Amino acid sequence: MKILVINGPNLNFLGIREKNIYGSRDYAALVEMIEQKAKEMGIEAETFQSNSEGAIIDRIQRAYFEDIDGIIINPAAYTHYSYAIRDALAIHSIPKIEVHISNIHEREEFRRISVTAPVCNKQIMGHGLEGYLMAMEEMVKLCTGK
Repeated sequence: MKILVINGPNLNFLGIREKNIYGSRDYAALVEMIEQKAKEMGIEAETFQSNSEGAIIDRIQRAYFEDIDGIIINPAAYTHYSYAIRDALAIHSIPKIEVHISNIHEREEFRRISVTAPVCNKQIMGHGLEGYLMAMEEMVKLCTGK
């Protein structure tokens, strides 16, 4: 089983930006957590991060032609207005889970709307970086029906 984990803008600045919201662990720590969890679960996990909407769309589209079983995505700020990312996700019939480090419903008004969540199977938020690990467990359940 192979899962693609996509991270949007500014997530490469984890541990630097707004530590009170996103914590002090950096992006390398997140990638390491994902890789360790994948190893424990006996699955493959590829991580991808971009600050560019077009690069994210290109990666989602490329996944359509690859042996990807599920996509976990944190679109970051694109969550709230990128209908282009939403449409790219909608192309896939594979399971998709949207993840947010913070609880977007408890933040600024503009962050409370997700245009990408309706084309995902599930949304996990407010659990810090551990939300990615929760998403990986949920993805295996979605993919295997267990």
